[in-house]
Amino acid sequence: MTQNAPPARVRQPASPRRVVVAAVLDLVFVLLFVLIGRGNHGEGFSLTGTLETWWPFLIGLAVGWLATRAWRYPLALVLPGIPVWLFTVAVGMLFRVLSGQGVAVSFVIVAIIVLGVFLLGWRAVAGVVVRRRERSGGGRGGAGGRGGAAGGSAKGWDPASGAGPHGAPTVRH
Repeated sequence: MTQNAPPARVRQPASPRRVVVAAVLDLVFVLLFVLIGRGNHGEGFSLTGTLETWWPFLIGLAVGWLATRAWRYPLALVLPGIPVWLFTVAVGMLFRVLSGQGVAVSFVIVAIIVLGVFLLGWRAVAGVVVRRRERSGGGRGGAGGRGGAAGGSAKGWDPASGAGPHGAPTVRH
């Protein structure tokens, strides 16, 4: 007599909506970092000044997204979250140096801490929210409506029939 084991968790890529939301949140939190920093140094708000401070970190953020292919699982904390954060800081600082902007040690430390809290923090909160939704049965996850902080989960699989999210109807418990 053989028993059917439940299928392994399949990590599905995130939906386009999740990718856009994640990218916008990253952009907004990097902009918030810039605005707070400029405000704390009495530089105030000016469009050109904000863009001048923001662009090196935007390049770093883009490099992080490309290097980790963050669009596949944009809500995941460890990968891509941690590398995206570190690329944002490191590449941002490199471009600040190349463009003649300041990179005092204290600024680098503050950037590491604040961008870490911002870029990892929202992912941690999103992970908790998505897991709670999945447990309550209200999750609309990543690809094709399946839940999961990383963009997908095994929820929706019916181990008894083998029906799953790819084609065959699923049975929700």
